[in-house]
Amino acid sequence: MKLIVQIPCYNEAEHLPDTLAAIPRQVPGVESVEILVIDDGSDDDTAAVALAHGADAVLRFAGRQGLARVFKAGIDASIRAGADIIVNTDGDNQYDGTEIPKLVAPILAGEADMVVGDRDPGTLSHFSLAKRLLQRLGSWLMRHLSGTTVSDSTSGFRAYSREAALRINVINDFTYTLETLIQAGNRRLQIVDVPIQARHTPRQSRLAPTTLHYLKNAGGTMARAYAMYEPLKVFFYTAAMFMLGAAVIGLRFLFFYFGPTAGAGNVQSLILAAILAIVGFQLLSLGLVADLMAANRKLLEEQLYRSRRRDSLDLGVDGLASLPGIMTTSEGHSA
Repeated sequence: MKLIVQIPCYNEAEHLPDTLAAIPRQVPGVESVEILVIDDGSDDDTAAVALAHGADAVLRFAGRQGLARVFKAGIDASIRAGADIIVNTDGDNQYDGTEIPKLVAPILAGEADMVVGDRDPGTLSHFSLAKRLLQRLGSWLMRHLSGTTVSDSTSGFRAYSREAALRINVINDFTYTLETLIQAGNRRLQIVDVPIQARHTPRQSRLAPTTLHYLKNAGGTMARAYAMYEPLKVFFYTAAMFMLGAAVIGLRFLFFYFGPTAGAGNVQSLILAAILAIVGFQLLSLGLVADLMAANRKLLEEQLYRSRRRDSLDLGVDGLASLPGIMTTSEGHSA
């Protein structure tokens, strides 16, 4: 049983030593623990610091790719290196590495495919009131969109079984936390959350410069991911609003046409009702087409899963150091 801890980083040379020092090298139920740092084109000494302070390997990008792509690259590398469990944590030392055994315990016990560390963000004292409220609202919305019970949807402290990791397909370029939850819920993966401690990180977020920027991108990510996996619901509810509007305006026209002022005008209401009804029918038709496309996408994703699983078994790679393009302490450069 191999556990790989992956740490996506961008200019984290200052915080990496503490982050790496807290990661346990022995976890009950696990035979070996390896640490992989994914350097997202940092312009400081992140890669060198990682190797000097205990990372087994560094996967380094020449230019910045963004958190979602870096996370996916780490997942792919960990699978190819033979990981049975993959833990993702941040390089800014926000999460306590000593809690990794607690995070992976449900997977080892066969009780979960994916585990999310719950910071209880609605009560964190170092979050502003606005941020606490937004975290609660966002997590509530994500629970409804994903069909899961996760309380902290934006937590980056997570553990994945090998099978769950093989089924992950991060498509957006912003963040993996929201999209992977919707995917996992849609695929009926067993997800649990465990309470964890979170430290205050005074530096500005590397993911989004402002709260407004984060909300805009996170909202778009949630909308696209949900529409991708539940297109019929999205189009049906949207079409229903247009059809309801057409019905209300149509009844208004009938009331005036057959009411006290029988035969009076109000032709505009009839035209508007017809337009709304046509738009509603068109949206419903698009929803049916999108649903058929979604069914085809599920078949393609199943083929992709089987292909990735087969390829990972055929590689015969044993450990991170055996992967191409990996920096290790023994070599000090890209292999």
